[in-house]
Amino acid sequence: MQKNRLMWASRRGMLELDLLLQPFVENHYHLLSDDDKQQFHLFLELEDQQLFQWLIKKEKAPDTHTQRIVDIIHESRQRPQ
Repeated sequence: MQKNRLMWASRRGMLELDLLLQPFVENHYHLLSDDDKQQFHLFLELEDQQLFQWLIKKEKAPDTHTQRIVDIIHESRQRPQ
């Protein structure tokens, strides 16, 4: 997916998600492996409320692939840009 389209897809209906996803796409997405990029694209297809629950660590994602993306997003917030 092109970066512009990816930035658009990371714009969500919740400001909280925008503040997590857009900086991730801008600064860290390019560092992902091809497999993780594909999983991130699938991640963006999920419902906002569910993503939010996972990203605020209220719930764990139901599968290891999705949880890996959640973990990568969290780790990216710890690394300098």
